Amino acid sequence: MSNFAFTTVHKVLCGEGTLAQINDELNSLSVTRPLIVTDQGIVSAGLLDQLYAAVNLDVEVFADVVADPPEEIVLRAAAVAETHQADGIIGFGGGSSLDTAKVIARLACQQQPENQQSLQDMYGVDCVKGQRLPLVLIPTTAGTGSEATPVAVITTGETTKAGVVSSTLLPDVAILDATLTAGLPKHVTAATGIDAMVHAIEAITSKIKRNPYSDMLAIQALGLLSRNIETACNEPDNLTARQDMLLGAFIAGQAFANAPVAGVHALAYPLGGHFHIPHGLSNALVLPHVLKFNASAAHADYQRIAEVVGITCGQAQAGIALAEYFYTLSGKLSLPQTLEQCGVTEKDIDILASDAMLQTRLLVNNPRDIALDDAKTIYTQALRGEAV
Repeated sequence: MSNFAFTTVHKVLCGEGTLAQINDELNSLSVTRPLIVTDQGIVSAGLLDQLYAAVNLDVEVFADVVADPPEEIVLRAAAVAETHQADGIIGFGGGSSLDTAKVIARLACQQQPENQQSLQDMYGVDCVKGQRLPLVLIPTTAGTGSEATPVAVITTGETTKAGVVSSTLLPDVAILDATLTAGLPKHVTAATGIDAMVHAIEAITSKIKRNPYSDMLAIQALGLLSRNIETACNEPDNLTARQDMLLGAFIAGQAFANAPVAGVHALAYPLGGHFHIPHGLSNALVLPHVLKFNASAAHADYQRIAEVVGITCGQAQAGIALAEYFYTLSGKLSLPQTLEQCGVTEKDIDILASDAMLQTRLLVNNPRDIALDDAKTIYTQALRGEAV
């Protein structure tokens, strides 16, 4: 076993009703003027009212986060934090709100000369310098695992994204309260749930930083997610299933935060950039085809994964069996199963493949090298669900 490092969240509160403890956590962090970072969907759903009821402090709200948050939104939120003189940040919502909150916690902490740094200078791995404001993250979906990762993905252009990757972005506290996910629409529960499963799968097969700790967490996450995703989708108020999904997504986040994701995400990002397909759905659409592509290099790991999700097969069949499992699961959960259903055509494949090749940070982790022609083949198969 080679040496490895493992970093994660400082504190986790997990269970129904744990949101009620947030005031105590803010007090322990000496936060008196927090900024809540969220989106209009959270406001419309009435979830923000629950957070207000729990926080008895001088609160300001930034509720303009959008999916795949662009730089302009992030910078505007940071300006609101500075105007409010925020001394802490609460990220509340899906992955986009949590990612935005993580970056704002650093951008809004610029008073000291050693803390002054632009967003542009933060992009990349371990480029963040200085300190951040105290940070509490509260997911309202079970999928991205953003509350457990040192990564924030920001949209930098019309079709491009960049990541800020630094342990500085790990929150002081993550709160996993299933009551905040009750009633979440089926398609959101399904897509985010498969997203979390992809995180676990790619952590298990990650080429560079995989380690025994990340393996243990990823396997545990897959078990929780595979046993509960259909129940959570079909019984939206089943808090037991939803709490297990939240925990599974969080544990998967811990795993891939230390054993990074790979080919599935590399091919999914261009789908979000060009077609604005939600990230979880993008992953679900390419997953079966990447599994088949990787099978020859990851057959032992895929057999282990197959066993966890309830498939009995030999190593030689594991990649195909998993591809069929996830393709069928998307159908069961009423998700689109092909790129064609999401507006992608054959003429789009070249640009998608070219953009996927730019995701070198992710591609290096894939168990099998993906070349440009390989990416084109995978997208072509995903276009109509071929060879599944």
